[in-house]
Amino acid sequence: MDYIKPAEVAAAMVETGRRKLALPTYDLMIRGALSGAILGVATSLAFTGAVSTGQPLVGALIFPVGLIIIVLLSLELVTGSFALLPLPWLDRGATGTAVVTNWTWVFFANLIGSVAYGTLLAIALTNMGAVEPTGVAARIISIAEAKTTGYAAFGVAGFVTAFVKGILCNWMVCLAVVLAMGTNSTIGKIATAWMPIFIFFAQGFEHAVVNMFIIPTGMLLGAKVTLSEWWLWNQIPVTLGNVVGGFVFTGLAIYLTTSHGRPPRPRRCQWPRRFLLNRQRGGRPRSRHAQRRHPQNSIPNRSAIWKASCRGCRSRARPAQCRRQRTAPPVELGARLRPSPWAPTPIICARRSASSKKAKNFPIPKSSSGSCIRSMATSG
Repeated sequence: MDYIKPAEVAAAMVETGRRKLALPTYDLMIRGALSGAILGVATSLAFTGAVSTGQPLVGALIFPVGLIIIVLLSLELVTGSFALLPLPWLDRGATGTAVVTNWTWVFFANLIGSVAYGTLLAIALTNMGAVEPTGVAARIISIAEAKTTGYAAFGVAGFVTAFVKGILCNWMVCLAVVLAMGTNSTIGKIATAWMPIFIFFAQGFEHAVVNMFIIPTGMLLGAKVTLSEWWLWNQIPVTLGNVVGGFVFTGLAIYLTTSHGRPPRPRRCQWPRRFLLNRQRGGRPRSRHAQRRHPQNSIPNRSAIWKASCRGCRSRARPAQCRRQRTAPPVELGARLRPSPWAPTPIICARRSASSKKAKNFPIPKSSSGSCIRSMATSG
């Protein structure tokens, strides 16, 4: 199983956030609706396992199947976007308006998919209302009432409880999404995403998209829950808690603690020494007379010097365009500098260079037999 370092995972998180922000609206709606429906399928499967065996822990072992499918298909889940989308904004690569707009579209898409699957499941469990809800249907009704009127009975304490459970839930969910980025293999993604999801479901934390399936489906099956109770005592506080848990506890924490989130340490740029000879006269090549009198200071190939990489930023651009330092250090006129060991030393062929324009500016070594002579161009 392969392994990706945390610094590379943090960079992948930022890049994933950029890709999600670049998706068009119809892609967000389609992927979001599929995610809501798939998570509803996983939830109903977990309830089926728990009711059949009488062990709630069995449902927690089954439920991660839904998020694993979403991760493998790269679908859109708003709870995962709470951790990834703000990172390009922190990296100054996106606007806050784009982040909130993306969250809004995916939130409503998840809601549409969850309610659609819940409607189909309610029809399947009750034979379109002809049978009283039992088994899995009765479990959905009881959980829907506990997640709404159960919190309402405690007032403000119930609102805060739902908010805190939302924080703890999405901390684990976003951790599963990030851990899946730490490997490129399918088996690795399944194993790493399964663990945190099992933790949150087994402890009964609150997930906004899961509740989009449970509570409306329970209302269709006969749960004594109103629309205002659903949103006031569950959906709003749980969604706010998911935002805090995903962004602060996972996305921001990993972004700040890795090298990607830290500003680069300032470091003085060291220029290639051979480039400095060409800077003594405003970047112009020396005259032909000066090159003949002092061949050790001539530069046979100026393009190689311009392309020499800079020690400070390791860029292949011109040293005058270096990101760390804009001006070259002063050099005394007439100073004899030895060639830098890491700067490229060009080899000039007399026969190939005789017809070039640069050959007029530099002395061409010749032999008595007229054969091609290669000479190393050195300065010093």
